[in-house]
Amino acid sequence: MEILQNVHSYLAYVVLAILILAVFNALSGWLGKKEFSMEKDLRVSLFALILSHIQLLLGLIVYFVSDNGLKAIQTLGMGGLNAAARLLALEHPLMNVIAIILITMGWSRHKKKADDTAKFKSIAIFYGLGLVFILSRIPWGQWFN
Repeated sequence: MEILQNVHSYLAYVVLAILILAVFNALSGWLGKKEFSMEKDLRVSLFALILSHIQLLLGLIVYFVSDNGLKAIQTLGMGGLNAAARLLALEHPLMNVIAIILITMGWSRHKKKADDTAKFKSIAIFYGLGLVFILSRIPWGQWFN
């Protein structure tokens, strides 16, 4: 179990880095009216999508197996959780599921667009919102301990 939590924690750095790269790449393409490249732009966005889904899958496994997730809610009830426990048991997983849904929507929408600017715009907006949601509910206190 501890190995999975560590993989989930360390992979988060990689996921954040590639998501930030994908968002800035899409913003520069959108605002710079660039051509959407299958070699660079598609791969950066796809890699961010795949890694974020892998991270979500690992997080869900940790959530259902660890004492900080579902077991904490079942044991203490929602009223028995302090702010840090509520973050781990409810807010972090819920916001990250929403974030991955947004990222997936951005990927799906970009595929339906014919215009390069619209492709970049879709990825920039939805991946950017997903990134903001993820950043809003990272347990920063645990990361820096």
